[in-house]
Amino acid sequence: MAKGKKWILVKAFDGLPKPTDLKLQEFDIPAVKDGEILVESAFLSVDPYMRAWAASCTPGTTMIGSSVGKVTKSKNPNFKVGDNVIANAGWVSHAVIAGKDGFKVPPFPAGVPLSLAIGALGMPGMTAYFGLLNVCEPKPTDTVYVNAAAGAVGSVVGQIAKLKGCRVIGSAGSDEKVKYLKDKLGFDEAYNYKKVTPDKLKKELERLAPKGIDVFFENVGGEASSVIYTHLNKNARVAICGTISNYNTTGAKVTEFVQNTIYNSIKIQGFVVMDFFGKRDAALKDLAGWVKEGKIKYREHVHNGFESMYDAFMDLFSGKNIGKVVIKV
Repeated sequence: MAKGKKWILVKAFDGLPKPTDLKLQEFDIPAVKDGEILVESAFLSVDPYMRAWAASCTPGTTMIGSSVGKVTKSKNPNFKVGDNVIANAGWVSHAVIAGKDGFKVPPFPAGVPLSLAIGALGMPGMTAYFGLLNVCEPKPTDTVYVNAAAGAVGSVVGQIAKLKGCRVIGSAGSDEKVKYLKDKLGFDEAYNYKKVTPDKLKKELERLAPKGIDVFFENVGGEASSVIYTHLNKNARVAICGTISNYNTTGAKVTEFVQNTIYNSIKIQGFVVMDFFGKRDAALKDLAGWVKEGKIKYREHVHNGFESMYDAFMDLFSGKNIGKVVIKV
């Protein structure tokens, strides 16, 4: 029987994930039954939400995640061998899935790599698209603030906001990333949050956003976010996408913003991108068009080899990456 590889959770993460918390092991690839397809991964994704998800898993569980690859065997009439498919089967080299659980990747514009199916044209891009446009409903006069702005989601949020005529401010964790946001992605303003610490942030926001913030796309959480909430305008909108600053900490995490939220009639909405998947085709058409026209730029942080999954995962929390972290098998 043919063999595949997968990463399993050995024990619950305590703080930052350690190499001993995960294990790479072989498995027998099951036979493909009627209605199923076998997908061989070409690229895999690691994303911050996986750290939070792992807290609810039992030892032996395959790490959650998605990949894009080719169908190598099909017993489903809707898929043929050679089709490119997104599989949400976890950190696996091969996945046998029901046809209904696979998303066939439509043809991309010439020159657009397949890896973008798990990046700017996949879940991260969709998260940015729906979180900004459907949850926050930006107007051309708005000032939009996004943290983790050089990451897979934040970088697309900022660029879509610019396309919609907004003024965009971002924060990131290095001077290199700040330069990337302003020089390459067109952000109006950006700052290094490791230099502009929470005690200095109020003054920095007064300088960068003298008229306040209308839209806050929240990826980070923590003490700095409490300061940002005090700078939001009346009727501001907040999309809570993630809180990466809290994922590797223990105990209660409190963001103090309630009073300002009440007085300024601020709308705060948490969301998961799957809520909007019924509108995925239209979003993909927009995103692919913007990428083709060069209106959305992307950058990938690529690790080579399935064995590098753990190292790629850890880059999310060390801040080494600019753009989407991708594992090329």
